[in-house]
Amino acid sequence: MGATKTDHFTDQQNEMALIAKALGHPARIAIIEYLLGQKECICGDIVNVLPLAQPTVSQHLKELKNAGLIKGTIDGTAICYCINNKILQKLHLYIQSIISKNNCC
Repeated sequence: MGATKTDHFTDQQNEMALIAKALGHPARIAIIEYLLGQKECICGDIVNVLPLAQPTVSQHLKELKNAGLIKGTIDGTAICYCINNKILQKLHLYIQSIISKNNCC
């Protein structure tokens, strides 16, 4: 079997692409912004602040979690989500490196 397209790129390029894709929906941006204002929360709290159905919110949370942007811990029957600062820091450093290398305009 042949190499996948992602095999032709660095680990960092693939990681940043996954993060960028996860941030590529306004609902996911809204979730990140909401979580930034919380110490932690459960999925039900997020559903109450977004104009989306619970299954839709769950799908967006799954995408954010798969990209590593959020972490979830199980507390009884609820899942508590919070921002993964390690991944945000990686994204921050990557964006800074792009800005510092920009020689255009």
